[in-house]
Amino acid sequence: MTDFSGLSLEEFLSRLASQAPTPGGGTAAAAAGAMGAALAEMVAALTLAREKFADSHGAMRSIAEAAAAARREFLTLASEDAAAYDEVVAARRLPKDTEPLKAERAARLQTANRRATEVPLATARLAVGLLARLPELSEKGNPNAASDAGSAALLLEAAARGALLNVRINLAGVANAAAMASEAASIEREAKQLCFAVLASVGERISSS
Repeated sequence: MTDFSGLSLEEFLSRLASQAPTPGGGTAAAAAGAMGAALAEMVAALTLAREKFADSHGAMRSIAEAAAAARREFLTLASEDAAAYDEVVAARRLPKDTEPLKAERAARLQTANRRATEVPLATARLAVGLLARLPELSEKGNPNAASDAGSAALLLEAAARGALLNVRINLAGVANAAAMASEAASIEREAKQLCFAVLASVGERISSS
């Protein structure tokens, strides 16, 4: 499994731009989530650094810890997403010349497709979970970093929705996937609502500054 966190930004983007099947959209979604988490950490740090925002420090420490943990998990999911789709590609290439081989290929493909659905679903869950903390960040955080809080929200929404596209494209190859499809729809709605709320708060703080 490739550890994308060890690559330079240019190396990572070059791999995304290549004709190789991975890394792809699921990995890019997780990377967007990691950037959103990092920006949330930054806003919290800029708030914690100022005593004038002392009343918000408890909330900022909690958000900073959640964002740091999410950032690390997003990077793990970025690599897991690519590995999961590599397994799909490998399963598709298995021979199907006989009935036993066809059965083995079908079983491997079912397992690989489920994993390739579960990983981006985990990315979407993580993104919307952290996004749920951002209304408080945008309201109580350092107002000079309001635009950064908004950017964090946009990146986390993009992470969630991009990951969900990967969920949906793989769901066709997964048996008994109704629960995952329902969860995906729920996460997408929540991500849109949360991002809208954060951007509204950010807009108010920018206009009043």
